[in-house]
Amino acid sequence: MAPATRPLLCAALLLLLLATSRQATGAPVANELRCQCLQTMAGVHLKNIQSLKVTPPGPHCTQTEVIATLKDGREACLNPEAPMVQKIVQKMLKTVTPQ
Repeated sequence: MAPATRPLLCAALLLLLLATSRQATGAPVANELRCQCLQTMAGVHLKNIQSLKVTPPGPHCTQTEVIATLKDGREACLNPEAPMVQKIVQKMLKTVTPQ
């Protein structure tokens, strides 16, 4: 093998190994899949909430996320285990679900 082609062959092998090992480990296709809530609040007053989104655990995040959209347009991440947040979720479900 010619000395000039050896570094080129090594680089090609390295790229091939990187490509196959990334595929074999099951690396996610998109890196933006992650938890949306890095910090949570224990609650907000119900009258300030415009809408509520509850996201169950999944491949993007291992924890349940509760995101409240406030009437002023801001979003707040709420602690799903806080008693006040659980009451808020129950009240919001009652207003959506006819009984």
